[in-house]
Amino acid sequence: MEFTLGQLAALLGGKVEGDENQKVNRLDKIQEGLPGGISFLSNSKYEPHLYETKATAVIVSEDFNASKPFSTTLIRVKDAYSGFTTLLEAYDQFSKMALVGVEEPSTMHESSSMGENGFRGAFSYIGKNCKIGAQVKIHAHAYLGDRVKIGDNTIIHSGVKICADSVIGSNCEIHPGAVIGSDGFGFAPQADGTYRAIPQIGNVILEDHVSIGANTTVDRATMGSTIIKRGAKIDNQVQIAHNVIIGENTVIAAQAGISGSTEIGKNCVIAGKAGIVGHIKIADNTTIGANTGVSKSIKEPGQTLFGYMGFELKNFLKSYSIFKNLDALEKRIKELEKKD
Repeated sequence: MEFTLGQLAALLGGKVEGDENQKVNRLDKIQEGLPGGISFLSNSKYEPHLYETKATAVIVSEDFNASKPFSTTLIRVKDAYSGFTTLLEAYDQFSKMALVGVEEPSTMHESSSMGENGFRGAFSYIGKNCKIGAQVKIHAHAYLGDRVKIGDNTIIHSGVKICADSVIGSNCEIHPGAVIGSDGFGFAPQADGTYRAIPQIGNVILEDHVSIGANTTVDRATMGSTIIKRGAKIDNQVQIAHNVIIGENTVIAAQAGISGSTEIGKNCVIAGKAGIVGHIKIADNTTIGANTGVSKSIKEPGQTLFGYMGFELKNFLKSYSIFKNLDALEKRIKELEKKD
């Protein structure tokens, strides 16, 4: 991929100081910049590299003033860091969506359909009666079971398994190794001490703009749907059990676990290794700290929970100030007892 500096300046809402017809085809660190690359400078600590870099162009903020001569071309934007982030996003999206066509061998059942400008990687499999939107990218070794629906512009990375009847929205991204729609953990204890499997006949629904991390599992509902709502972002190695509902724009970090039939509100933040029991509700805008265990519903929005089991942050900090000094307190108590 090759672009002129003029094209990039237009994308970033910036201005080229120099020849806007120069071309770049690569993103470089400023200290490692070479001809054909573009970099950025937002931290003054890296300014010395500007005077030595061989990158074709460097993105800087509008108010930047150089203290020495330099050979690279500048693109001035309102904020260099935000501008380069925009460029990274555009580059990433262009790279992901550029693939079109079918690699062989791959399989799509004749009853299934796929929109225009799609991509199917080698050894991918699409089952019966699937409906796949336009510009969907399905990478190598991905599996789609029967009756799966996928909206436009969604990316399914290699090794993803999407089980039967799952519904995936538009502009979603599911990273390698994720499993969507596997059976929920449902077993009925029997009188003889054994367990009887409860059939899981529901499905999973991912609404638009949802991201699912690598090796994350989202279980199908026993009945009805497990739902991850619009804009939610799920990290790697997260377990979401059957009939869970995740609210809009909620983010969940790695190794967190959500037990069955729990409802998480919108705009929540759940940190790594947090554990949430089943059949409870978490209010909107709740933050749950790393390694926190939540055993009951959180009804008041906007709370921050920390500790195991988790309780409100201010109360936790008050308690922590006491129990971190338990050794000293114990010694004082023993000394007082001796005086008696």
